[in-house]
Amino acid sequence: MHRWNRAIGDMSVMLVAFSMTIGPLSRLAPILRGSIPLRRELGIYGVLLAIGHTIVILAGWVEWDLIRLFGYQMHPSGRYVMVQHGFALANVIGIVALIYGIVLALSSSNWCQRVLGGPVWKFLQQGAYVLWMLTIIHTGYFMYLHFQDFHRRVPEPNWAQIPFAVLVTFVVLLQLMAVLKPWRSRRNSMRTERTPLSY
Repeated sequence: MHRWNRAIGDMSVMLVAFSMTIGPLSRLAPILRGSIPLRRELGIYGVLLAIGHTIVILAGWVEWDLIRLFGYQMHPSGRYVMVQHGFALANVIGIVALIYGIVLALSSSNWCQRVLGGPVWKFLQQGAYVLWMLTIIHTGYFMYLHFQDFHRRVPEPNWAQIPFAVLVTFVVLLQLMAVLKPWRSRRNSMRTERTPLSY
């Protein structure tokens, strides 16, 4: 179960990450603008995999006992007690990301774009950045922190920790470069306009 959970979840993160790189890449290299339609498809497939990831967790990890998603376990006294605070918070973040991702996926159509109108649809789709940040936090917790509880045997280091950090850094740097490029060109043009002509 855990292997399926990891594999499906990791592929979802990869597809969302790839969809987040297409916009910045097309701004930095205009020749790649033809790849922009792929952003929508990659995002939708990423959300579908996230739904599969959630189903595997519900069926295999918490066994449809939904309160266990929030860090509770059944105590011998017959009451649920909170035993995993980080697990609870990470799963709440994951659930919010999933709901937001489903909204984005359902609205990723030409029909929705026509119904909502350009500005509303664009505002909604810009929430992909929020989805990306929630995904990073959710995944990062399970990648680096969850299995470090003092009452458990510390597991072998997760080989995916470094690739995940590289992926996140790459996407963030790419987005930063895409923001800085028009800012720098605008600044340079303003500087040129202010420079007096010398004869």
